[in-house]
Amino acid sequence: MPTAILADDERLMRDQLKSRLEQVWPELEILEEAKNGEEAIQLVEKHQPDLVFLDIRMPVKTGLEAAKEIGNKAHIVFITAYDQYAIEAFDHGAVDYVLKPADVERLSKTVDRLKSRLNSHTQPNDMSAMLSQLAKQMGIANKPNYLQWIQASIGQELRLIPVEEILFFQSDEKYTRVQTASYEALIRKPVRDLSEELDPALFWQIHRSTLVNAKAISGVVRDIRGRHLVQIKGLTEKLEVSRSFVHLFKQM
Repeated sequence: MPTAILADDERLMRDQLKSRLEQVWPELEILEEAKNGEEAIQLVEKHQPDLVFLDIRMPVKTGLEAAKEIGNKAHIVFITAYDQYAIEAFDHGAVDYVLKPADVERLSKTVDRLKSRLNSHTQPNDMSAMLSQLAKQMGIANKPNYLQWIQASIGQELRLIPVEEILFFQSDEKYTRVQTASYEALIRKPVRDLSEELDPALFWQIHRSTLVNAKAISGVVRDIRGRHLVQIKGLTEKLEVSRSFVHLFKQM
């Protein structure tokens, strides 16, 4: 029985593709599902599947980055919304692909090719050169690999938080507070490390212990002591701006 890992950060897309695969290839066993490229790599190491269905654009690691690390450990099938560069590369026969949303007729053709490869014991392709070129064409290569998710503790629960949902980070001697609009969580990584791993266009450092999401700033006020305080949308709490970072708000 052929086996596969399915990786897509959109749950509805994973469910739809899984349902379509059950229609056109009922013998295929989906061993586990991943929400990002890093999880996909780990699941391939764990299960050693025959196939991996990878969404091209995922958080933490993209499908292209995951495919490079997976290498020839499994046959790769990319999941993609329409992208002219991707489709051109795939239609040249370099690799199999599935368009979002999954179409039964198109998926059947992909399944036929995959069955043929598995039945003939064809080894997975070495796609390193093609993946590098495709990443460059699609604008994925040469971009700083900023954090897209933060894994944080909320009581006894571990939660994966998209960085765009985070209003600010604030560190003390032991922990860093991660504040969203609806809850706060704790991580051990200090602000000095986060400042190097987060997109500086999105997160501004306003104090040696504070990073704030620029989109969450509603205004800046001065208190009776002359300190600059950042107001956060939806919160009554204000964050102090140290003198070293006051220049960020001179035009506001």
